[in-house]
Amino acid sequence: MSDVAAKKDSLARNRDYTLLWSGQALAEAGFGATLFVLPLLALALTGSPGVSGLVLSVDAAAQLLVGLPAGALVDRWNRKRIMLACEAAQVVALASLVFVLWTDTASVVHLVAVAAVLGAARALFEPAEDASLPRIVPEHQLATAVAMNTARSSLGQMGGSALGGLLYSLGRALPFLFDLVTHCVAFVALAFLRLPPREKPETAEKTHLVREIGEGLRWVWSRPEIRVTTLCAVVLNLFFSAYYLVVIVLATGRGVPSTETGVMASMLGVGGVVGALIAPRLHRVLGPYRSIAIVFWVATALTPVALLIDDGYLMGVLFAGMTLLVPTANTTIGTHQLLLTPDELRGRLSGVLAVAVGTAGAVGPVLGGLLTELLDPVPAVVVCTVGIALVTAYVTVSPTLRHYPEKGQQ
Repeated sequence: MSDVAAKKDSLARNRDYTLLWSGQALAEAGFGATLFVLPLLALALTGSPGVSGLVLSVDAAAQLLVGLPAGALVDRWNRKRIMLACEAAQVVALASLVFVLWTDTASVVHLVAVAAVLGAARALFEPAEDASLPRIVPEHQLATAVAMNTARSSLGQMGGSALGGLLYSLGRALPFLFDLVTHCVAFVALAFLRLPPREKPETAEKTHLVREIGEGLRWVWSRPEIRVTTLCAVVLNLFFSAYYLVVIVLATGRGVPSTETGVMASMLGVGGVVGALIAPRLHRVLGPYRSIAIVFWVATALTPVALLIDDGYLMGVLFAGMTLLVPTANTTIGTHQLLLTPDELRGRLSGVLAVAVGTAGAVGPVLGGLLTELLDPVPAVVVCTVGIALVTAYVTVSPTLRHYPEKGQQ
């Protein structure tokens, strides 16, 4: 393709994708600010770290509880209206929080309610957006769109956390006001989105929601490539989440300053952003199997290196290296799954995967905490390394992944 033709065919020239991406980039930054500040606000109101953690966990719990029915509802209802309703719900919740902070009437119950609304709204919005993506961008640009959405999320979390801390230092209500404004902008952008009609007309047919959820679960389990990649991703996410906490404990025990620990955490995001920007090219160059397997190979090779490092900045480089290639695997897997799955099941696909991976991400820190309680940090790192190595060995020899995707399934 010539340079002129490539520019004309650029994803940036897709009006509807640009509207969606830009609006959600702002909303991601706003959400990142709120997620960073919300536990700090709870701590300031109550002085209890336990209550602070509770408020933060409510958001994650809401996403997990709503995830499966959300996917079914996304396949049942108008997806653009779902996204608009989710943005509106977040605007109302955030406006109420800004109001009680300005009037000095905020309570823990209110914070918990706001966190629940934000979590439930995200659980509905994300499968609606994922399922709509193949109808907004052409098939040959879908991998790039998936990668750019990953970059958007990483940038939003990094920038939002930094901005949230700054705004919170200037006034308790300011981070939530910023988040409120970003969701208002995102709502307006969505209002102008032209989402093509679905292939199958939406009907008012009454079916049992549980049955529809079961259909989504059966679809995920019946497709070998979806089933295998999901199980492998869950195991990797579980042990890496545990490993992250164990390494933080290890670094603290070795006298790494808190400032360097913060850099370690932020480098995860840096690796994700850089990886997302190079993911479309690596996706094409490496091919499906190597795009997926290389993440596991690199993780297995790098996890024990933490035992040899005492410097927080070098540990941050290690974390960045471990997350650098994750977006490439996500791009390969996500693109194929969207193209493979019928439109009427895409919402449920996204819901099932979000719950599976999210559960592993929630259980992982608990596993890491147990390992550091029962073992010293060094053997705990070894346990995590062995867990990652075992799933890597399976990925390496799996016939399903070695022939991913099969011809005729694309």
